[in-house]
Amino acid sequence: MTESLTPAEARRIHLAAQSLARRRPPGRPGPARFRDYLERQGVLQLDSVNVLARAHHLPVYSRYGPYDRDRLDRWLWSGEHTVEHWGHECSVLPRDLLPAMHHRMTEGASWQGRVRERLDRERPGLIDEVREAVQERGPATAAALEHLAPREGARGTWWDTSHVKDALEYLFLTGEVAASRGPHFSRTYDAPERAWGVPGASRADWGLPPDEAHQALFDHALAATGVGTPADLADHFRLPRSARDDAHRKGAAAGAAAWAESAVERGLASWVAVDGWRDRALLATGAEDPGRATASALLSPFDPVAWYRPRLMRMFGVDYRIEIYTPAAKRVFGYYCLLFLHGDRFEARVDLKAMRKDGILSVEAAWREPGRAPGGGRRRSDADVARALAAELRTMAGWLGLDSVTVASRGDLAAPLTEALLSP
Repeated sequence: MTESLTPAEARRIHLAAQSLARRRPPGRPGPARFRDYLERQGVLQLDSVNVLARAHHLPVYSRYGPYDRDRLDRWLWSGEHTVEHWGHECSVLPRDLLPAMHHRMTEGASWQGRVRERLDRERPGLIDEVREAVQERGPATAAALEHLAPREGARGTWWDTSHVKDALEYLFLTGEVAASRGPHFSRTYDAPERAWGVPGASRADWGLPPDEAHQALFDHALAATGVGTPADLADHFRLPRSARDDAHRKGAAAGAAAWAESAVERGLASWVAVDGWRDRALLATGAEDPGRATASALLSPFDPVAWYRPRLMRMFGVDYRIEIYTPAAKRVFGYYCLLFLHGDRFEARVDLKAMRKDGILSVEAAWREPGRAPGGGRRRSDADVARALAAELRTMAGWLGLDSVTVASRGDLAAPLTEALLSP
């Protein structure tokens, strides 16, 4: 008989698997917790947005509290523990997942094909030149290799690119060069032999077969997620939800339903029905319901809990979108909104900006979360939510080296939050 869960039980199980169900552990996080995060999640998303903090800094903070961001960066890019590749978007992954990424480097994605065709047409031979230069001089930045194909126009104002950058990105995605990060988040490129200890992806078959890699990534997502539909789990590593045959340009894939059945057959999970969910869900073997969620945390758009919008809506009642690329006049909540988790529900969202020169954490807008978590019980008062949020904002400001928190008047929680921040 299929086990059933209430929506609240499913939320708590998911948050517990994500290390977000309990108050943060004492002590200042260091390499042991950095490793714990990455091994548990399998992926830490990267993004250049830095209006508040780097995208990869925030999920670790949300779970473990204030830590030394430079220390995390040194650990991530020391070359000992991690690799950078396309895990969930561009990401850092544990080094032992590299074989599971090999198929992604060698599959025939459309972007790679278009870039290769364009570069071969516009700059014949450049890809090979860039690869050889990285082999000889790496680790090297794109700027250090621009002389191979000098720019013909002005630098871009948003996504700055060039023939050399496109060649490097092509070689990175196809596993012919390895990427890391230098000062100020600048990407560096090196030969795979030096960075990974293996040849480029096209020159040696050191990876898992695609079917095994898909299943391994799905299994990892299951453990990291705790409970979810097959589609929820597939999104963790951006695996295809539907089955594909050999004629597909990216090759065959069994699909999320088949990977889910395999996980159940091998005892890694069981099928459950969650009240109100249309599809069956997988419950990871050993996943626990803590009974009560006690954590408070601000979660960025790049947090694993917020990645898959259908799950966020179904599990938490939250309709969420990133408005960074939305014109200011059309934004609903703000440029860079973080969700405020309090217990097992998202109670607010705040548009945050670090005004570093002024030493201010600026709350550009503060809103009560309009969505309601299914089976979430009584709605907390604005004053209760504002007090909890104020405490979290003070902690975040301290972590970012900012002296104070200010609140603009925009949003229905702005006034209660301002009052809460004035209280000792």
